[in-house]
Amino acid sequence: MALRFFNTLTQRVEEFSPVRDNTVRMYTCGPTVYSYAHIGNFRAFTFYDLLRRWLRARGFTLEHVMNITDVEDKIIRGAMAEGKTLDQYTAGYTQAFLDDCAVLRLEPPERLVRATEHIQEMARSIRELGEKGYTYRSEGSVYYRIARFPEYGKLSHKNFSGILAGARVDVDEYDKDDARDFVLWKAPKNGEPFWETEIGPGRPGWHIECSVMAIQYLGQTLDIHAGGIDLTFPHHENEIAQAEALTGQPFARFWLHTEFLLVEGQKMSKSLGNFHTLRDILGRGYQPEAVRYLLASVPYRKQLNFTFDGLKSAAAAIERLRSFKLRLETARMPAPGDPSMAARARQALAVFESALDDDLNTAEALAAVFEFVREANTRMDAGEFPSSAVPPSLALLDRFDSVFDVLRPALSQGAIGDAEIQALVAERAQAKKARDFARADQIRQQLLDQGVVLEDTKDGARWKRK
Repeated sequence: MALRFFNTLTQRVEEFSPVRDNTVRMYTCGPTVYSYAHIGNFRAFTFYDLLRRWLRARGFTLEHVMNITDVEDKIIRGAMAEGKTLDQYTAGYTQAFLDDCAVLRLEPPERLVRATEHIQEMARSIRELGEKGYTYRSEGSVYYRIARFPEYGKLSHKNFSGILAGARVDVDEYDKDDARDFVLWKAPKNGEPFWETEIGPGRPGWHIECSVMAIQYLGQTLDIHAGGIDLTFPHHENEIAQAEALTGQPFARFWLHTEFLLVEGQKMSKSLGNFHTLRDILGRGYQPEAVRYLLASVPYRKQLNFTFDGLKSAAAAIERLRSFKLRLETARMPAPGDPSMAARARQALAVFESALDDDLNTAEALAAVFEFVREANTRMDAGEFPSSAVPPSLALLDRFDSVFDVLRPALSQGAIGDAEIQALVAERAQAKKARDFARADQIRQQLLDQGVVLEDTKDGARWKRK
């Protein structure tokens, strides 16, 4: 079955393939580094990771660019309030974002590009837009004249035919229903950072950053542009207006947008006390794999209600899968016989892959895995799971984890490694054989103190991390 995505631009699910060769040229909107990224941000970043992994699983190579917005209104206000330069203010938050991504096992893009390293290219593009008649100056700033771009609104599917000519906005974020000429270049203000460029002193507006960097690294037409649903208008709409006015070519063929994350059924906000960073959640004792699983479990075009009960359920689901894998690897199975379970494992894998091919339907993909695990555990309990079903069952789990990546427990700093655990388990077996039960009990407690639980079965000792 062909890979398909819902395209915000056309409002249809469409079969996907790159525009040329086998490489997917993809741009995703990265963080604005004025604070720590919150759990809603990481819903989008987790989606990017799933998208990357599944594109690669389907045989594509990737040229993925993600931006770091390190100059913007909120950043400047924060830096000025703390008496820091932009670099000083954003460096810590940028590193914190990269650290959080690593904790959640999010693959880095092929290119991570910072806005402040591309100011001159932005100025050059603004000059070219002016030469084409798309801009005007007012009080030292440069604005994009959206009336010159008749297709404005084609991504957000809003009707802007009645826009007020000449109305403009010079802030980076504004009312989602308010179409106005938007700022491309901001005149210097007292105390604010600025750059000297071919169009004069100043700094870029937020929207021009992504258009310029995407074209610079990926060419005039992208295969995929992805981001949160809240960026559809005005940010992505403005990106299209800028890019297509510059090149005369379609800016992106597929636009993929993730829906909002709610917290306990409400919009996340500091005033409601439900504003959570990843660091907050991990500080409460939850494992990053549970966070990753929960963020990935609901298909990206559906709203996700983040709850702490949901996190507990995610942890339980992961434990169920880990226990099943351990059982496959360590239990003694009957000799090859009934081929039906091997066939069921292959069928579950086919359903899993088909669900992800269908616009990354993670809910259906997970359902296929867990239905098989339930059935397989029942057959194991009855002593009816043949050894011939073990390889395809492990193949299913491997395929699952190549995308969801939650079966490996996160290791805290200084945690005991797998090889050391195996050595202690072997030593304990020898101690029991020598009837040195005191040493055997000591090893069990030593492992337990390191977060490793031993389980004695008829097939020998099995271990797992708590």
